[in-house]
Amino acid sequence: MTFRAIETLEQVDLILAEDTRTSGKLLKHYGITTPMQSYHMHNEHKIVDTIVKKLQSGVQMALISDAGTPAISDPGFLLVRECLKNNISVETLPGATAFVPALVNSGLPNDKFVFEGFLPVKKGRQTRLQVLSQETRTMIFYESPHKLLKTLQHFVEYFGEDRLVSVSRELTKLYEETVRGTLKEVIYYFENKTIKGEFVIIVSGNKR
Repeated sequence: MTFRAIETLEQVDLILAEDTRTSGKLLKHYGITTPMQSYHMHNEHKIVDTIVKKLQSGVQMALISDAGTPAISDPGFLLVRECLKNNISVETLPGATAFVPALVNSGLPNDKFVFEGFLPVKKGRQTRLQVLSQETRTMIFYESPHKLLKTLQHFVEYFGEDRLVSVSRELTKLYEETVRGTLKEVIYYFENKTIKGEFVIIVSGNKR
């Protein structure tokens, strides 16, 4: 959390929050009393026009997500696009983004990389993995705890068990952890652990 971010949240008229309960804890910690409104993947299409109209009337807003950066596998892209279409100024404040530290401490090449975020759950998943099996750049994925092992097993199927991987969880938080090795080694590690937290998976590219 930067001083600039705290100052911005104090000065705007309204804070759009992915989850007002989660964000409420953050605001309380810093003594920020700015009103909040829910803005998440389930309502963003319905309320984006109303928000744009409020912005056009002079209301200043800030958008925050539960963790990470808005629009990076989080709500935000739709609102930014509509603001720019309507000549509304948009500023992005730097903050915690999980994939950047995960990539840096992975030890895998980071001069060129591709961010995939969350893979399709069902439709299109196999097709995407088939394409990525030929990707030569380092690949970055997000995954939830209950799907981690299944996704790593899919990587073995399409990338091979000897492909290098780095799995980070709870980055910038209290229980931060990174596990590195081949897909086979990392799967073995997590098969014997209680899997908790949000994960970033960094996979080396195809070098064949």
